[in-house]
Amino acid sequence: MTGKRILLIVGGGIAAYKACELIRLIRKAGMSVRCVLTDGGAQFVTPMTLAALSEAQVHTSLWDLKDEAEMGHIQLSREADLVVVAPATADLLARMAAGIADDLATTLLLATDKPVLAAPAMNVRMWQHAATRRNVERLRDDGVRVLEPDEGPMACGEFGPGRLPEPEAILAAIQESLSKPFVSSEVETRFSTSLEANGELRGRHVIVTAGPTHEPIDPVRYIANRSSGKQGFAIAAALARLGARVTLVSGPVALPTPAGVDRVDVETARDMAAAVDAALPADAAVLVAAVADWRVKPSGSKIKKQGTVPSLALAENPDILAGLARGPRRPRLLVGFAAETDDVIANATAKRARKGADWIVANDVSGDVMGGADNRVHLVSEAGVEDWEEMPKEQVAARLADRIADAIA
Repeated sequence: MTGKRILLIVGGGIAAYKACELIRLIRKAGMSVRCVLTDGGAQFVTPMTLAALSEAQVHTSLWDLKDEAEMGHIQLSREADLVVVAPATADLLARMAAGIADDLATTLLLATDKPVLAAPAMNVRMWQHAATRRNVERLRDDGVRVLEPDEGPMACGEFGPGRLPEPEAILAAIQESLSKPFVSSEVETRFSTSLEANGELRGRHVIVTAGPTHEPIDPVRYIANRSSGKQGFAIAAALARLGARVTLVSGPVALPTPAGVDRVDVETARDMAAAVDAALPADAAVLVAAVADWRVKPSGSKIKKQGTVPSLALAENPDILAGLARGPRRPRLLVGFAAETDDVIANATAKRARKGADWIVANDVSGDVMGGADNRVHLVSEAGVEDWEEMPKEQVAARLADRIADAIA
């Protein structure tokens, strides 16, 4: 994300104070941020505060003689890589949906040719009002990615959906939006829709595992693999956008939690097996994690070099996929992953039969797939083998999530 430019529009609501933490997180992630503060937003935070945090000029007026002499609103609308509206109030969403351009914020939103991400915040009744729902649907149809608000107690004393997502969740959505190609396609439409507009999996619970496991040898060494967790995290995010309640069981990775996902961090294969069991029952499980096959009995102190190679006695780790398939609380749909370097289809087909999975998603990891941005997979099921073209991991995730929705919705 280093060098990416964010234009942050701060709307008028009590949640505007969270924009301060969001700015800090954006900059910590290596991105720059410029702020546009609406009149309403200025009732809650000051231009001085945002300027100090962003280390950049804060823009407040369409009628700034110096800026507008240089067509400042056009320049602002085009120079960012992503435009973020947070908080996006009910009024601001309504004006965006109607194409109104009566202040700096709405004018540059109408003038921008860059992707737009909106994080709503408002009273629960306002969020659930038919007018707001229509406005959100219109914006999503227009290609704006509108996040789902969090649910919880509000400043007004009521409880329900309408809270601004936490800054960490907004940052994760920003990073996800910047990491995928913005193209006009069916896939992009799926990315632009979120829980309410694309709720095929609403009411369903899906468990996703992701990343590697670390099996300790001593306090400073461990057995691991090269899994980055990117594909599993992308799948968790795609399922959440389809309305599923997602439990993401993650090995040690440095990735932000996808918006709307419940995350459980683990270290070892046994930790992961226990976390998956604790998350049951579930309608589906997608086991993407590259779980270490073996473990050793760890030493309590660092093993010293003494001129001889230490002997490590390996023990087999629990087979999470096979255990789920044979267990009494087997999910209705069980999807495993097979990372292979040779005979990809044959090995994946055999793995599906051996483990008792419904589907196996197989890929050739002999290149730079582990840690890379793209993936080419084969979906192995009872019906046969589907060969998918190489695509960004986010698109693989969106396509697989759609298939899962077809199977269990």
